[in-house]
Amino acid sequence: MFDKLESIEARFLEIESRLADPSLASRPGDFRKLSQEHSSLQDLVAEYRQYRNLQKEIKSNKELLFEKDADIVSMAKEELKNLEPELEASTKRLQILLLPKDPNDEKNVMLEIRAGAGGDEAALFVGELFRMYQRYSEKQGWRMDLLSTNPTGIGGFKEIIAQVDGQRVFSRMKWEGGVHRVQRVPATEAQGRIHTSTVTVAVLPEAEEVDVNINPADLRIDVFRSGGAGGQGVNTTDSAVRITHIPSGLVVVCQDERSQLKNKDKAMKILRSRLLDAEQERAAKEHSDKRKTMVGTGDRSERIRTYNFPQGRLTDHRIGLTLYQLPDVMEGKIEELLDALQNHYQMEALKEQGFKG
Repeated sequence: MFDKLESIEARFLEIESRLADPSLASRPGDFRKLSQEHSSLQDLVAEYRQYRNLQKEIKSNKELLFEKDADIVSMAKEELKNLEPELEASTKRLQILLLPKDPNDEKNVMLEIRAGAGGDEAALFVGELFRMYQRYSEKQGWRMDLLSTNPTGIGGFKEIIAQVDGQRVFSRMKWEGGVHRVQRVPATEAQGRIHTSTVTVAVLPEAEEVDVNINPADLRIDVFRSGGAGGQGVNTTDSAVRITHIPSGLVVVCQDERSQLKNKDKAMKILRSRLLDAEQERAAKEHSDKRKTMVGTGDRSERIRTYNFPQGRLTDHRIGLTLYQLPDVMEGKIEELLDALQNHYQMEALKEQGFKG
């Protein structure tokens, strides 16, 4: 590990030297590339330098243990009590920083929420989950743009698709993909019986045009009159767009905008992200049979998380975490949950890399 860290620091110093070269200003492409690499190494190099400083301090204090002055020996022992746990924590941080980077972590996200089993209750929970993510995004300073909705007549949604833009959105939101189960008494339930329903969430990294090559000849584009609620401007012209990607069979429909052009643009964004996700899924399966698909059929048994409203309880089944803070969670306070998930998967990755801890 430490040989690797030495070579990384050497590369970091080389990049710093090259960035200080005035002639680089005439090559903006090279400057941008080097700046990005410098930024990606900065945290790791800073932690490695901190680790070395801690090592030096521990060595100095251990040497003081052989002094004749009892006060100096006592002070050195006290210092070591603090420094040794700090060194251990720094070692763990270095191991995490050395883990292979997810190439999608810096990307924006296509968030797709759909009703699964449970009829109207599932449709209502689609809207509530979307609001939860909306609240969380606002706290993070991210921007959320609605791309497509399919409302029901009772205030719920069969489907909501949104784009979330901001700093390292995918790195935080990727844990949310899967089937979310909700347990509660519906407002229409006269007997007070608890109803169980499911909602599927997909978190797809946003695909740029350079990430996915789409041949226009592979697309069938249909326009039609929107079926939006209200019977007003949105559904009086042929503004809705359906794009079919013939080779994959993927179909995307957008009808929320009055403009056919805007609907087409949104549909292409969704299509690119779905194609990128499908390609990455295929590539992952070639190398490992461990990766599970993000969204299944929406059946109740395929759950990653349960929201139990009568008991105010949320349970994430992947990591065995239970929180009795459901009202706060539904207001977008999901930091504790996401931190726990991130920590769990980092520890699993460390084990796979052969690190102990």
